Amino acid sequence: QVQLVDAGGGLVQAGGSLRLSCAASGRTLSSYAMGWFRQAPGKERDVVGSITWSSGSTYYADSVKGRFTISRDSAKNTVYLQMNSLKPEDTATYYCAARLLYSTRYGYWGQGTQVTVSS
Repeated sequence: QVQLVDAGGGLVQAGGSLRLSCAASGRTLSSYAMGWFRQAPGKERDVVGSITWSSGSTYYADSVKGRFTISRDSAKNTVYLQMNSLKPEDTATYYCAARLLYSTRYGYWGQGTQVTVSS
């Protein structure tokens, strides 16, 4: 079992920055990929990006590429989502998730943290 706790959301003006964190416990994450997702009201959940824990390789959705950065701190067992140049359309509940590298399904999810970007 992997337990994930999201934090760091809040209200920010357009053009501002926020850093979300996802603290993991219960397993070492060397065999996992960590993803960030978001869901706006009335919309489907979309992937924001992901990071492979062991290699640090990252993937970003086109909508956030160049603005968002995913990183991890092995000592703290924590993944971060640094969000810069925020836009009102980035407003959503953000979730981190974990999946085993051989799986396509994210089986562990954080509780979510709200990000609101005002224009």
